Amino acid sequence: MSKKILKSRALPMIIVLVGVAMMYHGYKTGEVQVVLDKAIRICMECIGIG
Repeated sequence: MSKKILKSRALPMIIVLVGVAMMYHGYKTGEVQVVLDKAIRICMECIGIG
């Protein structure tokens, strides 16, 4: 029973860890600033300021 539970939780945990690693890599390479700049620009266009 214990092995079945471990196997069923292994794949989601691997996916979560890969996701966290990818977010960290994006943070270190400066992608966060680029995404925020684009989002702000799009919002400004939608409300007619930019």
